[in-house]
Amino acid sequence: MATTTAIGCSLTKASTPSSRRNWGIVVMLLIFSMLNFADKAAIGLASKPIRETMDLSASQYGLLSSAFFWLFAIGAVALTAVFRKISYNWAVGILMITWILTMLPLTTQTTFGVLLASRIALGFFEGPAHALCQSIVHSLFPAEKRAAAGAVVTAGTSLGPLIAAPILTWIILTWDWHASFIFLIGVSLAWTAAWFLFSDRLPFRKRIETAEEKQATVDPNGDIVVPFYRLLLLPSFWGLALLSFAGYLITSLKVTWLPAFMNEGLGYSMETVGMLVAVPYVAAMAILLGAGALSGWLLKRGFSSRVARSFLTAACLLFAGVCMIAFTQVPAGPLQLALVVAAFSINSVAFAIGFAGASDFLPAHQRAAFFGCIIAAYSVAGMIAPYALGLIVENAATPAEGYSNGFFIVGIIICVFAVIGGLMLNPARARVRLLELTSIYAVRKQAAEDANTAR
Repeated sequence: MATTTAIGCSLTKASTPSSRRNWGIVVMLLIFSMLNFADKAAIGLASKPIRETMDLSASQYGLLSSAFFWLFAIGAVALTAVFRKISYNWAVGILMITWILTMLPLTTQTTFGVLLASRIALGFFEGPAHALCQSIVHSLFPAEKRAAAGAVVTAGTSLGPLIAAPILTWIILTWDWHASFIFLIGVSLAWTAAWFLFSDRLPFRKRIETAEEKQATVDPNGDIVVPFYRLLLLPSFWGLALLSFAGYLITSLKVTWLPAFMNEGLGYSMETVGMLVAVPYVAAMAILLGAGALSGWLLKRGFSSRVARSFLTAACLLFAGVCMIAFTQVPAGPLQLALVVAAFSINSVAFAIGFAGASDFLPAHQRAAFFGCIIAAYSVAGMIAPYALGLIVENAATPAEGYSNGFFIVGIIICVFAVIGGLMLNPARARVRLLELTSIYAVRKQAAEDANTAR
């Protein structure tokens, strides 16, 4: 059976987009993504006991939450480059093992410094996870199915906290917050064993493609060969970066501050928060899968990739930003809660639909590195937003007022970035530009070869 052999490589002719193994990989990566976000949710769900047992202020807790992203960008770029040289089964397995190791210090009584260092290390090793997953999935499926398959994997960012929230809340209330990480480590070990049993057919190192396989992966519209840095100069790169930044503003605040906001800002008990916090994740999963299917349907119906990818992503994020602004302006009640759920339910669309738009014009072997740079850019949102919100809450007259002011500002930023990013991300135009650059570089290469021959 033919398989993908490394991050960013394409399938051989023997593989089919509907093969059971391809979808089996998607399911395993879905669970991988679920665990990725379950460990993030654990800190948010345990925010109150962590702050109480360690006597932390709101700004200190915000700093702790932001610490996860301090090396996130470096990990996204550096580890993505390293993993390009090995097969994806080992890349994914190694990441999971490092996550387990970084969570071990949290299973017992510890200091703020150790907790901070653990979150920094975890952020470094989680940096390349999304780029790795999306590049694998996009190599397994054709363009019209990439968004849907990518959405399934990205749904783990919602499904993980959705399933984990009530379980981890119960564990935290029954024992303590350390026990929640013991549980996560146990589940992660089980996944690691299953992953290597499922994907053990691939060697550690990337296999060299045969001439026949290379021919099978040539793009029918022209083989794109340009220096990587030119990809980063495309307006579409910055458009996707802005869309992803807006989405990650929601994500980072969702996993770090949403439980505390529902408790301190909206007045719900911790038991109720354990149930309510799951609602945005349920909605997010439905919206994400629906948006992925809609994007593929639009492409099949003849709509441009700009409509099916860029405008669809921008519209979803704009709606989220408007809802976030609105819930800070209405009184407490069902309407406010509905707006909160809506605002925190659309964050993942940029990471599935937007990334699929990038794959529509990217050379397969450069996807992972490109996605790693996008992740490095949007991780800045995770570095800034949790700490900034903590400062705003700490310096406000009341926590409720601080949350209101903070989310109002974030909502405006999301709206602005959604509009600008949606206009800048244009997959079709980016592809034409890359093909033009390919011709230019081909002429230059030929001229250089002719000059060397003449000598």
